Amino acid sequence: MAGSSLLTLLDDIATLLDDVSVMTKVAAKKTAGVLGDDLALNAEQVTGVKADRELPVVWAVFKGSILNKVILVPAALLISAFIPWLIIPLLMLGGAFLCFEGFEKIAHKWLHPKDQQDSEHKARLQAIAQNKTNMVEFEKNKIKGAIRTDFILSAEIITITLGAVAQANFTQQLIVLCIIASTMTMGVYGLVAGIVKIDDAGLWLKQNGTAKWQQSLGGLLLAAAPKLMKFLSVAGTIAMFLVGGGILVHGVSALHHLSNQSADWATSLPTVGTILGALTPTLINGIIGLTAGALLVAIITLIKKLKPAH
Repeated sequence: MAGSSLLTLLDDIATLLDDVSVMTKVAAKKTAGVLGDDLALNAEQVTGVKADRELPVVWAVFKGSILNKVILVPAALLISAFIPWLIIPLLMLGGAFLCFEGFEKIAHKWLHPKDQQDSEHKARLQAIAQNKTNMVEFEKNKIKGAIRTDFILSAEIITITLGAVAQANFTQQLIVLCIIASTMTMGVYGLVAGIVKIDDAGLWLKQNGTAKWQQSLGGLLLAAAPKLMKFLSVAGTIAMFLVGGGILVHGVSALHHLSNQSADWATSLPTVGTILGALTPTLINGIIGLTAGALLVAIITLIKKLKPAH
């Protein structure tokens, strides 16, 4: 009897782990779109910090991100347990915010004066160049800003994950949320730590490398660092439209029906039907995300202009 009970327990555990594995993969796929933007934004937050202080700043933001997850995961579980009807509106709100944020980044140079765009960059350079600047206070402000940014992106990740496991039981939700939260946090800040040190590694090789290949590699890393940051920013913006648009499409039955019909029609085409059918839902998600982002930016910009100045 004891052996039978043990086998039953092991079978239940295996089933739970299998279910958790499947749901974690689904949640990871849905939240991966936020990852590129998370990487780019957090790497940019370290810009302007002295080279020997970059990793301590990343570590401080990492600890703040852990605290954000400690707050957000229980909050998500409470919502799922007591007000589950709120999950879909939160998902839609998160999707709309992703679309807005993505389009706002595209329209930034038209919405803000050039001097305003450059003000933060100048402040960073002055903070390093002037000895009278309180670098401790400067770092604290950078860390606080990065943790605030992380809280917003973490809330999006947790909300999307919660939507993916909304029908699961409490134990499965808890495990999946914890796995996604911890994996995303360690992955993002591990990569950020590596990204911010690419140029330093390149400079060290250029200055200290004795072999020709070391000099070449150093030059390559120095040239690649800013391009990598730009790529992450562009990829993150595209992903925001795809993920945000996908959430909106799945949340609006008419759009979801249109997406399915379009995919079926594309699949029926000769020769390229299979490929085009697979790409059509993604394309529709991107178009909806871009359109929603443009509308939201236009509405919010209009409201700001109409708001009386004090």
